[in-house]
Amino acid sequence: MALTSYRRLVWRHLPIMIVGILAGYIVGCNKPAVRQTLSFKHIFSRTPQQTVIDVDINKYEPNGVKPVKAALVALVRNSDLFGLRSTIRQIEDRFNARHNYPYIFVNDVEFTEEFKRGVRDLTQAHVHFGILDEESWKVPKWINRERYEHVKSTAQYPHGEKDSYRKMRRFQSGYLHRHPLLADLNFYWRIEPDVEYYCDMNYDPFVFMQQNGLKYGWNIAMPEFTATIPTLWNTTVQFVAEHPELLAPDSLWPWLLDEHGNYNGCHFWSNFEIVDLSFYRSTAYQTFFDYLDRAGGFFYERWGDAPVHSIAAALFLNASQIHYFDDIGYFHPSVLTCPRDARTKGTCVCDSNKSFVQDGICTIRFLELKQSIVNPNATEPVRL
Repeated sequence: MALTSYRRLVWRHLPIMIVGILAGYIVGCNKPAVRQTLSFKHIFSRTPQQTVIDVDINKYEPNGVKPVKAALVALVRNSDLFGLRSTIRQIEDRFNARHNYPYIFVNDVEFTEEFKRGVRDLTQAHVHFGILDEESWKVPKWINRERYEHVKSTAQYPHGEKDSYRKMRRFQSGYLHRHPLLADLNFYWRIEPDVEYYCDMNYDPFVFMQQNGLKYGWNIAMPEFTATIPTLWNTTVQFVAEHPELLAPDSLWPWLLDEHGNYNGCHFWSNFEIVDLSFYRSTAYQTFFDYLDRAGGFFYERWGDAPVHSIAAALFLNASQIHYFDDIGYFHPSVLTCPRDARTKGTCVCDSNKSFVQDGICTIRFLELKQSIVNPNATEPVRL
């Protein structure tokens, strides 16, 4: 399915990915505006400013009615069992053994009994397994197959030759939140195999987001590999010109642009995201996805769900509705984000010296812009 050979390909292209990531970071940091930004004395805060609420602990029993209708969700294949078990073990130890939010796993083929047993062995929470329908997992009829086959045979970027990878990105962009197993949910936390969580969580992020009016949560932001999305921004600009009424009044759209007004490729890595699903179900988001889908870039190029989600969040949500979970240490090949003081204190176990994304242009730009919109009279520099 979509994830076929994914882990193997990640390691094959790892040197290229690292060089590309670091090059983008270095180039960005050499821009005058960014050098000035990086000279700020950043104030570090580890604990979210949570709204104090009264939650009945009994609601977190496996059969309890949770304070938020939420689940941990992943698109996976049967061969991902070992990597997924590793992820679940960490999530259970760090958070979910105390909260028992259900898991939902979907696949383009039926899950094996071995897979189901291997997942259920690790948690007391309810686990649900689903299969994708044909509509959400196909090359649409409006795609010119001759053009598409030429693109696949000449692509010079990772996964460029893969049908399954493009189907996965299209599904994650426009169909995962519409799967019947998610119909009753208000929030989801997207998880993936072979990732690592380094920090104990002493609060419920779903409740935190609900009580504070947050719609989108992230913890890694970086520039996209632009060879995969050459026309995504121009298509977005055309969409906005046709639907200006969908833009949020206090949006973060400048976060998407460099000092010259060009698209900078900044995006939130969607392999970790905690989302109020009313955002993806909104008229603005669904109209945007349908427009992109008809443009064909998921197949003629290799548009990913991460830049699609990120552009949509920056355009259709207010700045106050997007949250940076900087307290959740996390690793996804090949990038680590780790709280700065985790080497010497706190409940995280990760090497903050190997975590560079907090100082990247996309993270700092987000924090500065959000503060300028949400708290324009602030006298302190942005928090990292």
